[in-house]
Amino acid sequence: MHKFDVIIIGAGSAGLSALREVRKRTDNFVLINDGPWGTTCARVGCMPSKLLIEAANAFHRRFNFGEFGIMGADQLELDGKKVLQRLRRLRDDFVTSTLKITNDLGERAISGRARILSPDQVMVNGEKLSAHKIIIATGSRPVVPKNWLNLGKRLLTTDTLFELDTLPKSIAVIGMGPVGLEMIQALSRLGVHVTGFGFRSSVGGISDPFINQTAVKLLSEEFPLYLGSKASVAINPDNNVLTVRAENIEIEVDSVLAALGRQPNIDDIGLDTLDVPLDEKGLPSVNPITLQIADLPVFLAGDANQRLPLLHEAADDGHIAGLNTTSEELIYFKRRVPLAIVFADPNIAVVGQSFHSLEHENIQIGEVSFSNQGRARSAQSNRGALRVYAAANDGRLLGAEMCAPAGEHFAHLLALAIDQSLSVWDLLRIPFYHPVLEEGLRTALRNLASKLPACSKSDLAACDSFNSEALD
Repeated sequence: MHKFDVIIIGAGSAGLSALREVRKRTDNFVLINDGPWGTTCARVGCMPSKLLIEAANAFHRRFNFGEFGIMGADQLELDGKKVLQRLRRLRDDFVTSTLKITNDLGERAISGRARILSPDQVMVNGEKLSAHKIIIATGSRPVVPKNWLNLGKRLLTTDTLFELDTLPKSIAVIGMGPVGLEMIQALSRLGVHVTGFGFRSSVGGISDPFINQTAVKLLSEEFPLYLGSKASVAINPDNNVLTVRAENIEIEVDSVLAALGRQPNIDDIGLDTLDVPLDEKGLPSVNPITLQIADLPVFLAGDANQRLPLLHEAADDGHIAGLNTTSEELIYFKRRVPLAIVFADPNIAVVGQSFHSLEHENIQIGEVSFSNQGRARSAQSNRGALRVYAAANDGRLLGAEMCAPAGEHFAHLLALAIDQSLSVWDLLRIPFYHPVLEEGLRTALRNLASKLPACSKSDLAACDSFNSEALD
């Protein structure tokens, strides 16, 4: 039997990243993929969701036109069918670009469902394949409770939402994590009557109570939001009425969007044949800096390992697994600063150490509200808040959480600062142009600096505010 150097199972973001590294070092590999080719991100995740959000936000801006002296906003209409047609057209372009990565593989690309028989053997389409190393990168899918399946086409997930011909008139979004939050706000801004339900009292992955309170308040101004209780769904077989219930709330809707998280695609993949302990989800323990399972020649990468279901993390996982399956010795990687962004409006972001993970007796917190921030007010985006966390002893930046305009950009700047082990004073030494939203971050940093030992009088990091909205 021919023995491959590497078998890669899964052609999503992690699998393609692994493929990139593997094919630099060997031609003796095979890539196996079950289902559609093209990544989850491009087909049903990051890209189509952002296309929906961009359309929604563009239409929503009409509510600010009058403030800018632009008349006639009440005459604007939305064609939901065209919104979805554009979404799919551009989505298909993104998918095509991912397919180009595997177009030249020929027989080294196999469509089929793989099952691991042993740490060096895989079965696909009735054929046994042998390999020195195996990478499992099978991705994930939306969580759907089994008792919801009787809803039929009225049950939506991000796998099916973007395939609709027209937008539903009413929908309940159940699950207020990042995906649920993005979709409910977008659908609301596109004119769908939406209601949100979340089992937790927090939304969008926020752990800072103040930031969560800010986000919930702002979101609740746009649509009904019921948090802290489990929602149930039922369909009346007599009149086909779909009902959602949570505590004392009961509503009737056309559709339900399940946004309850994602589960790894590991069903019957053969992890039990590896003779290692599996957790309650059927997953083995994985070394996060090598992606190796125990001491086996098997590596688990991307969403399938449920470490951090984010594209840049999946790409890193594939890179790590690809290198470690083609190197004589294991390479140990330092992982990136944690960074998660929710593309709600205002943006929600968590960067570095989250609020709940910090040792609070050893930190100081700086904060800013954007309600009166000059540039935000000029753009009618003056909503939200940002909090920055630093070590109390030396002012080293540790993390931040925010619900803030342009939060996606603040988060990247702060990730860079945290990665470089910068202090509050270091960040205050950089220039802040006027007038920009980043001046809001500077306000939070100055608030934080006031709680730390003072820097030298000859240090421009000590340059204080004017306490004037026009100048700060």
